[in-house]
Amino acid sequence: MNQKTISTVRKSIFTVLMMGMSILFLLPFVWMLSTSFKIEADVFTYPIQWIPKTWHVIENYKEVWNGQFPFYKYYWNSIKITVITTILSCIVSALAAYGFSKIQFAAGKYLFIIVLATYMIPHQAILVPQFILYRSIGFFDSHLGLIMLSSFSVLGTFMLRQFFMGVHNEYIESAKIDGAGHGRIFMQIAFPLVRPAVATYAILRFIWTWNDYQNPLIFLRTDSLYTIQLAMQKFTTINGEFYSLIMAAAVSSIVPLLIIFVIGQKSVIEGIALGGVKG
Repeated sequence: MNQKTISTVRKSIFTVLMMGMSILFLLPFVWMLSTSFKIEADVFTYPIQWIPKTWHVIENYKEVWNGQFPFYKYYWNSIKITVITTILSCIVSALAAYGFSKIQFAAGKYLFIIVLATYMIPHQAILVPQFILYRSIGFFDSHLGLIMLSSFSVLGTFMLRQFFMGVHNEYIESAKIDGAGHGRIFMQIAFPLVRPAVATYAILRFIWTWNDYQNPLIFLRTDSLYTIQLAMQKFTTINGEFYSLIMAAAVSSIVPLLIIFVIGQKSVIEGIALGGVKG
């Protein structure tokens, strides 16, 4: 066998292995989706019924959304918090990243190192000070408090700074000669050039905020303010014996993540490609 044939065989084997692993990782999701369409008596039948014998689609999802448990209210809470947090975090991180990469000022490098060093502090280590601070300033038990917690991200600032550093200084110097200030340079020159990177970070920020369980658990007390993660825990407690309803609620809770990923998939690929070209 020549070298080309050996390489083709290796790639084929690797592709088959990756496909097998992909199917293995998808099985829990397929089971969850299938279970959400079943009647309760068919959930734990053996062998597993991947395709339900009796479809119970409308009844299960209707019970989740229009039953005694106000699932739609918690869903809206999560959407509101996640969207606002993502927008604010992208704006703040992009501005900070531009400042650290393109604006020269005294001790700028040292300040960035200090900011970056805060990322090494475990979040659990500052929960108590945050809790005390939020109670004293009135942000405790409010959506505004949760939004403010995640509006600044050290990781987002570091990530976007690397892309802003790839913007050639000639563009900025030309704009300054034409009389543009940093605000106009940021909005019309720098930001459009790193938009794929910002979109990639926005998707990551959306997923992190949507899946956040710890912060809402600690900083929310009023039932009507709960996010979808706390609602899922409560819903599971109430309907602990009805796994078809729990799986219907779980499927509903991940739909926004799937939509965001499908919409932003192209931007993620562009961001990765931009990073590769920059490197």
